Amino acid sequence: MTGDTSRSPVVDRPNVMSERAANTTVLVTGASGTLGSAVVPRLEKEGYRVRPMSRRARPGWVAADLRTGEGLAEAVDGVDVIVHLASAPGRPQQTDVEGSRLLLTEARHAGVRHVLYVSINGIDRVPYRYYQAKLDTEEVVKASGVPYTILRAAQFHPFVETLLALVSKAGPVIIDPKWQVQPVAVDDVADRIADLIAAPPTGETTEYAGPQVLTFDELARSWRAARGSRRPIWRLPFPGGMARAIRAGAQTTTATPTGTGTWPEYLAAKYR
Repeated sequence: MTGDTSRSPVVDRPNVMSERAANTTVLVTGASGTLGSAVVPRLEKEGYRVRPMSRRARPGWVAADLRTGEGLAEAVDGVDVIVHLASAPGRPQQTDVEGSRLLLTEARHAGVRHVLYVSINGIDRVPYRYYQAKLDTEEVVKASGVPYTILRAAQFHPFVETLLALVSKAGPVIIDPKWQVQPVAVDDVADRIADLIAAPPTGETTEYAGPQVLTFDELARSWRAARGSRRPIWRLPFPGGMARAIRAGAQTTTATPTGTGTWPEYLAAKYR
């Protein structure tokens, strides 16, 4: 039976979303990092009550330490959603794995309704110590008792550039030319996070990357051209299982949606 739609109330979706956001407190761990610095203003723009978290006290932020658990109970008090970005590649077992366990124990006690954990594309396909810690952290999230969504993001454009700068410290740009990555714009990941926390927790793991799969040969040549550099590029196949996996495309994905920002656009904006 078809109802009389002329009598149906008109719902102003943007206003409904704004009202929901205004009544939602979001704790952002790792708020001072590359992604956190984009996520915090993005969520504030949506109208969320954002609570940035850092190990160091600063005005308007909450201070808490994942390594020791100090301040975590206070950080999650009254929080509805946690966007968990904090990570320490140099100490992943202590900070990522055990620190997340401490955080989510407090979150469960506080009645947090949704934790969105940001992980990395391909960590189950690339043998690397840090990636194993991220996998272990995903398992901590799943077992925490807090409703969750796991978002695996590809390498950010600034990270790819940092890696290229690192491998060119000796002069030439030394790369494995067949390494494949699918770099993503930081702002696109922030947008994706905003979309995911506006919906109920999925209890699933999804991947997210940029619109282009590029080899390191393509990345290095375009980076060198954008900077007006004449550094030579030395192309060497790197040894080991990690290198083989990346050459095989283990850090790329067919998952959709993807971000829209491209590597050439990133270079053009930075070096124009």
